[in-house]
Amino acid sequence: MKGGDGAKMRIVCLHGFRTSGSFLRKQISKWNPSIFAHFDMDFPDGIFPAGGKSEIEGIFPPPYFEWFQFNKDFTEYTNLEECIAYLCEYITSKGPFDGLLGFSQGATLSALLLGYQAQGKILKEHPPFKLFVSISGSKFRDPSICEVAYKDPIRVKSVHFIGDKDWLKLPSEELATAFVNPLVIRHPQGHTVPRLDEDAVCKLSNWAMEIILSQRSTNAAPVDTVDETVKNDEEEEAAEPKEKCECEIAGNGIALQRREAEAVEAVNA
Repeated sequence: MKGGDGAKMRIVCLHGFRTSGSFLRKQISKWNPSIFAHFDMDFPDGIFPAGGKSEIEGIFPPPYFEWFQFNKDFTEYTNLEECIAYLCEYITSKGPFDGLLGFSQGATLSALLLGYQAQGKILKEHPPFKLFVSISGSKFRDPSICEVAYKDPIRVKSVHFIGDKDWLKLPSEELATAFVNPLVIRHPQGHTVPRLDEDAVCKLSNWAMEIILSQRSTNAAPVDTVDETVKNDEEEEAAEPKEKCECEIAGNGIALQRREAEAVEAVNA
């Protein structure tokens, strides 16, 4: 399914601390491919080389990167402004993009970009983002940042993956409250991109389909200029029970996903 201009919706995907875009792509690959089949996913590397040991050394090949640096309490940040400027330039020059996806540091940074854009601080010439996928994300704790980024509820369709055993469980829950009507998907795992059970696949697939259909409606041609055959096909598709359809499509790969033996699980156990 594509937008009215013939292009898929595009998502920038920001990896976690001291990993890489390639590693996040590998992590996301454990999800059923039907979920994001109608999106183009872009996986850039962080702006800075890893400044210390990466937890995926020996599991996934280097190089490793980080977006910015921080103190142990996550209240002071180094190179954050440079990182934001880099991502704004990246998004502007390679965009436009429709949404952001992030894991851990990447999710925290993505939410900051969304909040800053909503307040008119950055990306003023870029269209507002439409969607956000947060996996183990959190808020920044510096009051000067919070007073701007989370000043008002962020009106971007968002889904938040929160692990029962994640050390960022409470911060992830707090981040979800910064968004209007967030979809929260809980899982029993820790600080990881989780494998999805059938219920989670259905919820995420339906969430993504709603955004796609909304985008299609926005980009649709005026009724009196639409070919009747195309219009009838779209009306029939829109009338179908999406939840059942999406669950059946996504469910085909559940058994295969559970049999995958990815090396990254050693890191995320």
